[in-house]
Amino acid sequence: MDLKEIPRVSNITKEAFLENYFKPQLPVVIENCIEDWPAYSKWNFEYMRKVAGDKVVPLYDDRPVHSKDGFNEPHATMKMSDYIDLLQKEPTRYRIFLWNILKEVPSLQQDFKYPDFGLKLMKGLPMLFFGGEDSFTFMHYDIDLANIFHFHFVGSKEIILFPQSENRYLYKVPHSLITHESIDFSNPDFKKWPALKYASGYKTHLKHGEVLYMPEGYWHYMRYITPGFSMSLRAIARNPKHLSKALYNVLIMRYYDNLMRRIKGQEWIDWKNEQAVIRTNKGQD
Repeated sequence: MDLKEIPRVSNITKEAFLENYFKPQLPVVIENCIEDWPAYSKWNFEYMRKVAGDKVVPLYDDRPVHSKDGFNEPHATMKMSDYIDLLQKEPTRYRIFLWNILKEVPSLQQDFKYPDFGLKLMKGLPMLFFGGEDSFTFMHYDIDLANIFHFHFVGSKEIILFPQSENRYLYKVPHSLITHESIDFSNPDFKKWPALKYASGYKTHLKHGEVLYMPEGYWHYMRYITPGFSMSLRAIARNPKHLSKALYNVLIMRYYDNLMRRIKGQEWIDWKNEQAVIRTNKGQD
C-alpha cells in the first residue's frame, strides 16, 4: 500500500483549514488546538470512572460479523468502572464504539467546546471511543459519510485512511460499510490480498491532545497501541454524491442487510465476503 504521512500543523485558522483541507478533502492532524479545553487536562481513565463509572456501556470486539448480529449490535455490555479496570489490568479486544456522552453523561459537555472550523458541527452527536491495547476497528467508513474531527485524549493510536476513490482496491463487502474482515491493515498479506498493493492512502499516530480531520466518507482503520480513548465530532457531508449515499445507507441499506440476515442467515454473510474478493479481483483483470 502507498501510505503517506498525514500532514501536521501546530494550529490552524478556519480560513486555512477550509482552503487547504476541507475543499480538497485532505486529512490533517492539528496538534495544539484544544489545550484550553478542561477536557485536555481532566479527561483520563480515573475521571471517566468518577463521572460515568455506574453507566452500562456497549462493547465490541474483532470477531467476524455473524448473521445473528444486528447492524452495529454490541457483543457485550459492562459497567464503565469494570471496563476501565479491565483496560488497566490487561490487553482486551473490547472497545466502546459510538457512545453518546450527551445522552449518558451530560455534565461532560461542560469539558469541551465546539471548535469553529468553518463547518456546522452536529452538536447532538459527540461520540466517545475506548479501546484496549492492540484492539482495533475493522477498516470501515461511517454510515453518514460525515466530515469527522477525531480528538484523542489518552494513549497512542495508529490510524490508516483511504478515500472513497480507493474502493476498488480495498475488498469492500457489498451492502455494508466494511472491507473484508480477514485483512490485517497493520500488516497486510499481499499474496492473499494482491489488490491492496495498488491502494493509496494515509497513516498517522495520534497522541494526547491531537485532532485528526477525516474528510467525507474516508475509510478508517484504528488500532490502539496502548489503552486509550477519543471523541469524535462530525459535520454533515456537503458533496451531493456523498449525501445521497448517506441517505441510501441510513434509509435502505442497513434495513435490507438486516432483512437478508434474517432470511438467509450466515449464507448471506458468507456470500457478501465472497463477493468482496470476487469483485475486487475482477476489477484488477
